Amino acid sequence: MSVESPQKEMDVSPTPRPRFSSRVESLLEQMTLEEKQAQLVGFWVDQGEELVAPMAGEKKTSTRYEEAAAHGIGHLTRVYGTRPVDPIARAQWLWGEQARLQRETRLGIPALVHEECLTGLAAWQAATFPTPLAWGASFDPELVEEMGRAIGSSMRQLGIHQGLAPVLDVIRDPRWGRVDECISEDPLVVGTVGTAYVRGMQSEGVHATLKHFVGYSASRAGRNHAPVSAGRREIEDVLLPPFEMAVREGGVRSVMNSYTDIDGVPVAADPYYLDEVLRGRWGFDGVVVSDYFAVDFLRSMHHVAADSAQAASLAITAGIDVELPSPDAYTTLAAQVRAGALDQGIVDRAVGRVLAQKEELGLLDADFGTAPDAIDLDSPAHRALARRLAEESIVLLSNDGVLPLDPSGSPRIAVIGPNADSAEALMGCYSFVNHVLAHHPDVPAGIALPSVLDGLRSALPSATITSAAGCTVEGEDRSGFPAAVAEAAAADIAIVVIGDRAGLFGRGTVGEGNDVDSLELPGVQRELVEAVVATGTPVVVIALTGRPYALDWALPHRETTAGASAGLGAVNSPGVAGGPVRTQRSAAAAVLQSFFPGEEGGPAIAAVLSGRVSPSGRLPVSLPRSAGAQPYSYLHPTLGGRTDVTSVDPTPVRPFGFGLGYTSFTHEGLTADSSVTAGAQFRASLTVRNAGSREGTDVVQLYAHDEVGSVARPVAQLVGFQRVSLAPGEEQRVEFTVPTERLAFTGVDGVRRVEPGSIRLWVGEACDHEETVTIIEILPPA
Repeated sequence: MSVESPQKEMDVSPTPRPRFSSRVESLLEQMTLEEKQAQLVGFWVDQGEELVAPMAGEKKTSTRYEEAAAHGIGHLTRVYGTRPVDPIARAQWLWGEQARLQRETRLGIPALVHEECLTGLAAWQAATFPTPLAWGASFDPELVEEMGRAIGSSMRQLGIHQGLAPVLDVIRDPRWGRVDECISEDPLVVGTVGTAYVRGMQSEGVHATLKHFVGYSASRAGRNHAPVSAGRREIEDVLLPPFEMAVREGGVRSVMNSYTDIDGVPVAADPYYLDEVLRGRWGFDGVVVSDYFAVDFLRSMHHVAADSAQAASLAITAGIDVELPSPDAYTTLAAQVRAGALDQGIVDRAVGRVLAQKEELGLLDADFGTAPDAIDLDSPAHRALARRLAEESIVLLSNDGVLPLDPSGSPRIAVIGPNADSAEALMGCYSFVNHVLAHHPDVPAGIALPSVLDGLRSALPSATITSAAGCTVEGEDRSGFPAAVAEAAAADIAIVVIGDRAGLFGRGTVGEGNDVDSLELPGVQRELVEAVVATGTPVVVIALTGRPYALDWALPHRETTAGASAGLGAVNSPGVAGGPVRTQRSAAAAVLQSFFPGEEGGPAIAAVLSGRVSPSGRLPVSLPRSAGAQPYSYLHPTLGGRTDVTSVDPTPVRPFGFGLGYTSFTHEGLTADSSVTAGAQFRASLTVRNAGSREGTDVVQLYAHDEVGSVARPVAQLVGFQRVSLAPGEEQRVEFTVPTERLAFTGVDGVRRVEPGSIRLWVGEACDHEETVTIIEILPPA
């Protein structure tokens, strides 16, 4: 990130056409307009009848594949991920089709194959990992990078070249349905974890694709595709930095546009973001692909284009190189060039980038003689990795001492709730099970998917475990309440598993197109929990969700044990589990939050409940008080928090960065360089000690506040984090090296810079907790 970067100006000129390799330049010289046009589109060869992408049912192409591929083809869309197909059989088809393109088209250029891969390769029999919101909760970029490598390896073996992930949209409103695809409300966490995924995937020779550039998550009222009215500082200081990190530090090779418009200008037609910022300012030299149907949406939804030809001209001029998923508007490009309506140089620029990508991936010299005859897409290594990430992502929100359970005991446990014995409840919107198999109910998942109930039975073999659903995720049916209450009343402990069911466009409670205007649990699930609590049996609530819900009714108030940051408020809460608890009695004895933990989520949750694993997840997004307090972010100035000038309290029930464990940690002796020059980096360190009686992992969080800024600054901003595992009584000196660019912001003159001044630094259990504090002075650059 640069120390200074200019803000948007009204007049921008496209970046000049780059000089490509001699091979690519030679191909460009040989190609006809039709052959160039063919390289700029994808084709959904096996689209089928299922709604697996937005507007797919309305936008199915009428062009036959043979016609579309007569001059070659840029992309093959979702060869494996549209319906349940045997991976080996499909690979054999793909190898044959690539060989045919080499043999029967004039220039013999193979197609680039892309797939969804947000929670693992979205294909039948492939491993399903935790959703990105769980990546954020783990605060473990190294483990996410390892996951990215595993996903990339599977994709490469199947002849897939590009993955449509990660999502780097910063969460701005949990009412938005696509929150489960996002990593965090904090740009540093989003950028660091997302860049780790990029590195992992691309190390296996598969190009990652950043989504959705930019502003998608800041839509009004959390509605999908809704307009964005973000100011220039929100865009520059919050929404753009994760993308910049993935471009500059991660070397990402592909970017996908956002569907939205920002201040009336659709991103798909805006050269400022797609060309000036992405390429001119950051130096990105990869390929920009359209989100599915986004080019035609310029005509049909944004109404800034009169027809498909104008939509194509706007998009390719702005910087979208490839139209996905199938030919729609870019089929007009050749005719527009011939008619003099479009500069051929703009087309050549896009074609050159596509050919350069294929050259980089080795496609121009690929041998498709022998297809793979065996592949394990859900190996023991995949499952072990999925289990580790799931375990690290589970957040313990409260605990009155009921957890951990004794794995050697013989308690009577009632496992209740609509998500207790549901595999689908463990997975996000873009998992293959919820994204595709929902349309094929008779097809098995193809992978083992133990539920929470299965995991508990395995982890607690001496316990007597009964179960009752009580209700469904959605709907008003309470007929199952009596059976659930009876099971709970007869048990020593009740575990109630509630939450979401991910899906698309109204099929589910969260996921793409499933936006909400309430943050209460769906259906009658809260009533079920309250009915079980009324039995007097201790209740452990497990929330399996794709967004944070308003769970204040299930949680104790939180009393701060050290000074709270200015403007964040002293917001009630206990210390970690196992320490002194200073709370009023809550509705539940303990509450765990798990954001769609994937195929090994059931055993992972059971491992935390049984105490085999001490919870170490932290909230990557604030736990909201209500929908009426939204949109909310911990990155707010003083007037964005609780104040005496309004009767509305937006303080979250649990703040960003919060999470308990089965031991307690102390943070002492924070020191830092006394001063640092703007543009340089500074060092900070502190001592972390495990003050409890159990081994555990702390997520050490370093926060900063600009004491006096030229514009209103957040009361807290994360500038560093580390996971630290310690034995009982063990202590460790933890060191941070922080680039001052993390404190850069857009000034009154529209320039983004690091501003001199005093910065307060602190470490505590969450963003609002100042346990150990120091001051550093940023000096003007020499």
